[in-house]
Amino acid sequence: MVFSWREDPGAQRLLLSLLFLAIWEEGSGQLHYSVLEEAKHGTFVGRIAQDLGLELEDLVPRLFRVASKGRADLLEVNLQNGILFVNSRIDREELCGRSAECSVHLEVIVERPLQVFHVEVEVKDINDNPPVFPMAVKNLFIYESRQPGSRFSLEGASDADIGANSLLTYSLDSSEYFTLDVKRNDEEIKSLGLVLKKLLNREDIPNHHLLIKAIDGGKPELTGTTQLNVTVLDVNDNAPTFEKTVYKVRLFENAPNGTLVVIVNASDLDEGINKDIEYSFNTDISADILSKFHLDPVNGYISVKGKIDFEETKSYEIQVEAIDKGTPPMADHCTVLVEIVDTNDNVPELYIKSLSLPVLENSPVGTVIALISVSDQDSGANGQVTCSLTPYGPFKLVSTFKNYYSLVLDSALDRESISDYTVVVTARDGGSPSLWATASVSVEVADGNDNTAPPTVLVSLVDSGQAPKASSRAMVGAAGPESTLVDVNVYLIIAICAVSSLLVLTLLLYTALRCSAPPPEGACGPGKPTLVCSSAVGSWSYSQQRRSQRVCSGEGPPKTDLMAFSPSLPPCPVSGDSREQLAVDVDLSDKMQ
Repeated sequence: MVFSWREDPGAQRLLLSLLFLAIWEEGSGQLHYSVLEEAKHGTFVGRIAQDLGLELEDLVPRLFRVASKGRADLLEVNLQNGILFVNSRIDREELCGRSAECSVHLEVIVERPLQVFHVEVEVKDINDNPPVFPMAVKNLFIYESRQPGSRFSLEGASDADIGANSLLTYSLDSSEYFTLDVKRNDEEIKSLGLVLKKLLNREDIPNHHLLIKAIDGGKPELTGTTQLNVTVLDVNDNAPTFEKTVYKVRLFENAPNGTLVVIVNASDLDEGINKDIEYSFNTDISADILSKFHLDPVNGYISVKGKIDFEETKSYEIQVEAIDKGTPPMADHCTVLVEIVDTNDNVPELYIKSLSLPVLENSPVGTVIALISVSDQDSGANGQVTCSLTPYGPFKLVSTFKNYYSLVLDSALDRESISDYTVVVTARDGGSPSLWATASVSVEVADGNDNTAPPTVLVSLVDSGQAPKASSRAMVGAAGPESTLVDVNVYLIIAICAVSSLLVLTLLLYTALRCSAPPPEGACGPGKPTLVCSSAVGSWSYSQQRRSQRVCSGEGPPKTDLMAFSPSLPPCPVSGDSREQLAVDVDLSDKMQ
């Protein structure tokens, strides 16, 4: 019995579990997943919430979010179950080109408290690109005088995949006159050629039609073909030959236009016009290479004619062809590998990822105020960025991950001393000379209940003409502007009480005069006290009240209403000895400003 995982659902689930296995790298604090390119929408990638130690019910309250540079829509998280899944089509070749490593970097940010997690999702290559020849039909002209063993250079196929999926093998359909010759050098660049096995006879067979097939190393394997039409001629016998099949050069980015990159050279053993050679880029050369490099057709000089940017492209592979001027023309091919060398031409960039403001003055040391990320598109030392903080003050920068910093509280805050700070974060790269960028962060300090209440003052006024007496219960720590404010409030209360006393005395005098006048019959007698209220808008009202004479401002916010109580009058006439004392108590609470 033959076992097949394709027919066993359990084996398939096991394979998927191994494929999407997530592991934390020890000490790195980074979560890793992997997913195949071209995975369908909704494909499971990993239980990201569980793997990060987050509770599902906390994802929404803690503002769980995922950010990614570049294509942010490729992956998404279901906030109901905490699963990371494929949201849109992932094409590894579109995302990373022919780079050996390809991954999507995710930044997972949650708040309350502020945390950031780093997740790498490796995009694995599948064999989804077949080999492609530059031309579907290739015409080749060969003189009948060529000897067996003669080799004719051909343009090979290319495969957009990487690794084994891009390793190509070639085959030629059956032919008694020709065979394929494939040579591989150290750069894994194959030189494809057609080799003559026996002499040609134009009179017998003037044309040969051959089919060349390219097969990649993927599973399942994919193929590409090209039709080769060979025309047999009876003139010319030597093709140009390059000195090297591969030229390697290094070129600094931002090289000015006209800079010489390399000189390619080919020679031809023929004589006369058949020996003259013209250089050109291959027919399938990319538009990007054509926009950046110029090839002199006579002397083989390759020079810069466009902007060379290391951050855009780190290397170029240029195919060059040398064609003689014989009839028919013959050709040879070579490869120019241009490695771009980085220069320090990019200024570091700073990003404030999150900012928690204002900061309570009683916040503990170590409180995270801001999350800052830095980046530099350069490579090596030119792209290594360090951050510093000025002025130092009660804050410091803490490196939390590569190119990530936290602005944290380093010492206690006192809003009464300083209510806000402005700190400058400087990001500097390691280039020579170095480049830097700055960002200002304004930190507002919020008030905390860390100061004792102001003094409480009791002021009593009597109608006997005695000077007002004040007793103060000063509380520890009240000084400075608060003490000055209390003094002003005390004087204001004294003034209000004095005016109120004059009003009450006026009312008493008016009542006494009314009662001392000869009353009409039945006009005098026992009466009830009357409450007279004066409001801020100047209205008056009357009500019954007990025997009391009091003007007061109670606890709580200052009041604008004034209440005056008239005394209870005895039956007329009123005794001259009757005197009433008015006591006014003013209690300035610790809430009064």
